[in-house]
Amino acid sequence: MKPIKYFPQEKSSAINYLLTDIDDTITHEGRIPASAFQALEDFSNADIKVIPITGRPAGWCDHIARMWPVDGIVGENGAFYFVYDFHAKKMIRRYFKTAQERARDQIKLTTIKQKIIESVPGCVVSADQPYREADLAIDFAEDVPALSQTEIDKIVHIFEKNGASAKVSSIHVNGWFGAYDKLSMTKLMFREVFKIDLDTIKENVIFAGDSPNDEPMFEYFPNAVGVANVLAFQNSLVFKPAWITREKGGAGFAELAKILLP
Repeated sequence: MKPIKYFPQEKSSAINYLLTDIDDTITHEGRIPASAFQALEDFSNADIKVIPITGRPAGWCDHIARMWPVDGIVGENGAFYFVYDFHAKKMIRRYFKTAQERARDQIKLTTIKQKIIESVPGCVVSADQPYREADLAIDFAEDVPALSQTEIDKIVHIFEKNGASAKVSSIHVNGWFGAYDKLSMTKLMFREVFKIDLDTIKENVIFAGDSPNDEPMFEYFPNAVGVANVLAFQNSLVFKPAWITREKGGAGFAELAKILLP
């Protein structure tokens, strides 16, 4: 991982899209610093399309798509994308699975939830679970004292043992049924919304992230950036970002904007 301050100017001028995780990438200790939100606005004002790629729930994503300076959002680790059409005053919602399929999945996830809560003391169902449509989020660090890596691994194992996919963020383990992730839904969004094959323009994209559930994006994008707290996961990441900021979280995201924008 190379320091972002050495990012070449010729590459900066070619960036047309900014994709970013939210938690611990643009936030710091659960909140968005003014400098990070200003960076989102600055990217948007520079005619760079801004798209959060997050594990956060559908309810939050509806708000973000409407009210943040963004051009759409991928949520629940790739379960859907939302794009708000300001001219038509209409939210475009595109899901990987149908409503009926998601309802069946929630029944299976309820069984898994009980197994996890009984097997891993200290974890809880995420406070944002009521606003989710496709996955189950188990909180190991957001509203509870941080669990050990062994305990986090046990949560992942229970999901996978019961046939679900599982990804670890900086605060949650998210589990779901379906062959999708952040990258696959991002590709679909680019095809359907921007009418572009992402494979052909990925050199013109920056992705910023911080944790293992960002790994498909780190692997795919040659200009992927990790904010400094990604170093906490460097031993568990097979694919690391090409670049790294000096600062952590939202301060690192603001640092990225200062490097990329004139």
